[in-house]
Amino acid sequence: MNPKHRIIFLVGPTAVGKTGVSMSLAYKFNAEIISCDSMQVYKKMDILTSKPSLLLLNRVKHHLIGVVAPQKEYNVARFRIDALKKIKDIIKCGKVPLLVGGTGLYMSILVDGIFQTKAQNPAIRRRLYEEVEKLGSQYLFEKLHKIDPLSAKRIHPHDTKRIIRALEVFQITGKPISQLQKQRSGLWDKYDVRIFCLNMERDKLYGAIEKRVDKMFKKGLLKEVSRLLKLRLSKTAACAIGINELKGYFEGQCGLEEAKRRMCQNTRNYAKRQLTWFRKDKRIQWIEVGDKESASAIASKIAHKL
Repeated sequence: MNPKHRIIFLVGPTAVGKTGVSMSLAYKFNAEIISCDSMQVYKKMDILTSKPSLLLLNRVKHHLIGVVAPQKEYNVARFRIDALKKIKDIIKCGKVPLLVGGTGLYMSILVDGIFQTKAQNPAIRRRLYEEVEKLGSQYLFEKLHKIDPLSAKRIHPHDTKRIIRALEVFQITGKPISQLQKQRSGLWDKYDVRIFCLNMERDKLYGAIEKRVDKMFKKGLLKEVSRLLKLRLSKTAACAIGINELKGYFEGQCGLEEAKRRMCQNTRNYAKRQLTWFRKDKRIQWIEVGDKESASAIASKIAHKL
């Protein structure tokens, strides 16, 4: 692989304006866009996931948008396979891959690669689960902290599954899982990867979220979600913000204004989690944007840094 090939990531919280900026960047750098969004991959969820309009999709080639039925599961492992193939195809065509979205895990799995090990021992795992039953997850977490403090920093004391997996790998290999994970290889090691995160003042971002939710309803969100609720949605698709909130409305558990309020609140909470995830990655270059700043002006800021 040629290390000179450039790959651009444009990430950020929901409603910050990634779509418009990505279009301007695509024009500037002869890029094709790959969605890095865990929900836009689904069909029949156009309004709910704020997909780019058909006009925009026709102006610049997009990938991994509306390609999976909402009844089917789609996870980070499948995304990695699909996205890597698209990246290679785009580079072969002499264009720049531009990955756009707010799903931090999807970005990380591409940039840093995936941790793969065949170190498994059902007997050890069973014994560790028995210890949890008798002594609690905090006891195992303290054991993990002694042998692998780096992993203990990243794993919540109540995340029993990940604690047990880390202890299992250590008991089999004699090495901390955090040390083995450093052997991962992703795009960062092979290409000229640049990551930009759009950010906006908190109150302005919240205002943009409220405007987006209002716009979604005007576009016909109620009809779209009503149709979706008649399907047997996959666990992942059912997590889209708006599904549960409007289900409560359709079932008479709350009024429409309350459903809207819950959508706005849950979207604000999601935006907070997105920003928390991205702030942990020191490789990201932050782009502060104003609520009235044009997409082309923001794209010019990024182009200057490139």
